[in-house]
Amino acid sequence: MILCIRFRLGTEREALLPELARLAEDVSPLVQAVPPDTLLVDVRGALRYFGQDAERLASVLRVRALAHTGTACTIGVAGNPLLARMAARQAEPGTTLLVPDTPEAVAGFLHPRPVVALPGVGPGTARTLCAYGLDTVGRLAAAPLGTLQRLTTARTGRELHEKAHGIDRTPVVRNAAAQSLAAERLFGRDELDRDSQRRALLSLTTELGLRMRGTDQVTRALALTVRYADRSTTTRSRTLPEPTAHTTALTATAYALHDALGLQRARVRALALRAEGLTPAEHAAHQLTFDPTDEKLHRLEAAADRARARFGPGAVLPGTLAA
Repeated sequence: MILCIRFRLGTEREALLPELARLAEDVSPLVQAVPPDTLLVDVRGALRYFGQDAERLASVLRVRALAHTGTACTIGVAGNPLLARMAARQAEPGTTLLVPDTPEAVAGFLHPRPVVALPGVGPGTARTLCAYGLDTVGRLAAAPLGTLQRLTTARTGRELHEKAHGIDRTPVVRNAAAQSLAAERLFGRDELDRDSQRRALLSLTTELGLRMRGTDQVTRALALTVRYADRSTTTRSRTLPEPTAHTTALTATAYALHDALGLQRARVRALALRAEGLTPAEHAAHQLTFDPTDEKLHRLEAAADRARARFGPGAVLPGTLAA
């Protein structure tokens, strides 16, 4: 059986995911982190070892997460990752939803749901299927494989056919390392001032850079999410010239993303920045440069990091934030 554990992690607590993965490894070694807030745990071997059923092991993991980190979670339990993910989305907050590993139970869980509930079925594919009356998973499962392949493509049709029947051959791959980091700044009031928004971005890049350098990681891309007064959001991402954890490079990219949105009159409620595609710094290629200013900035950054490690994260701040 597979557990899909979705934790209630805000952007400021996503760094807890590796720690939560290590807690889950005390129950089963097969734990896959799916940032920003999800773990997949293969407990088939643990069932025999502990002499407990999957629901009981899910309860143990929920209690351990609360006791060690104060983090609540929702858990889906099923025979494969596809069904476990769907069960976790359908479960009430703080509960466990079990889909028994029998053909009847799987069909009873899947068939009433709209086709868009299947992972990987986007709005375009859903519109195509609904146009031919295949608006539920049950009707999709009843359609011949050849029909689905003619409506979409050979590969997509086969994937849809298997998903509609609850088939997922994807293994749980052991991987406790987070692949992204995020931070968010919520304004005290709807913010229209561009300079205030840029100060928030500088604060975000300073925090993310410090966190990545503290774990010897670099990022390949940044994604900026802007939340407006009406709760709508806009997200834009950009690949960095080279993988880095250098605050100056992160800030330049974040400013470019912000400028490209053209938010002159937008009432901004919050800004969130995500560093994506994290990799170990030792594996990242770095373009050599003869610019003494760049080398000086790196030395200053390293000295500031040492001061923060000794006296706290607020010990050294950019002048714009200290003002």
